[in-house]
Amino acid sequence: MMLIDSHCHLNYKGLVEDQAEVLGRARESGVRGFLNISTREREWADIVATAEREPDVWASIGIHPHEADAHADLGEGALLAAAAHPRVIGIGETGLDYYYDHSDRQVQQDLFRVHIRVARQTGLPLIVHTRDAEDDTTRIIEDEMGKGAFPALIHCFTASAPFAARMLELGLSISLSGIVTFKNAKNLQAIAASVPEDRLLVETDAPFLAPVPHRGKTCEPAFVADTCAFVASLRGTPCETLADTTGANFFRLFGKATL
Repeated sequence: MMLIDSHCHLNYKGLVEDQAEVLGRARESGVRGFLNISTREREWADIVATAEREPDVWASIGIHPHEADAHADLGEGALLAAAAHPRVIGIGETGLDYYYDHSDRQVQQDLFRVHIRVARQTGLPLIVHTRDAEDDTTRIIEDEMGKGAFPALIHCFTASAPFAARMLELGLSISLSGIVTFKNAKNLQAIAASVPEDRLLVETDAPFLAPVPHRGKTCEPAFVADTCAFVASLRGTPCETLADTTGANFFRLFGKATL
């Protein structure tokens, strides 16, 4: 079984204190690989170091939209240099978050485009965070795709069905987190059941968003098995089959990743 946690934060509080044990529990649950996501430049060195130490952990390089104001002057050069590391396989997470508005919206948009240019130049997939920003996310991705295609996925998908359809039309993949298991996530569950099987990934976003039956706990990468099982049931597919499918999708999208 090739189950991959395509998005987690192993260096965040709640996981980093017992990182070896966290990874051990996930491996015992059948998780074969982990993409450790960065959100701020000061995290990059530690996240890459974890990937250097653990052969089944890879790293991403990027700036979360919450942190855009603090990185407004970050240019392509810093991202390109960091992305050259052999254990860095993705660009992000990046994108737009208008729910919290922790950073100026124009700064978020400008930095999002910087990440897109780096994804296009490197060929590394763009890991997109979007919340309450469907129109601007769509506008920017459409505009940038017109300048040249780039690989990308929407992580922790919680948006609308029309947005999902447009992202799929543009060639993006969709990753589902534990939110899909929540009782009030009926619309998301309908989307999860209909995403083409070659565009679907699963993730935890650990230490956040623990799936049922772990709600209220610190989320761990091991819990991606619960999300996978839930999505498999929605799609009428054996869990092992969906694990292998989403794992194959991960390696096809993140072509720099090897075990």
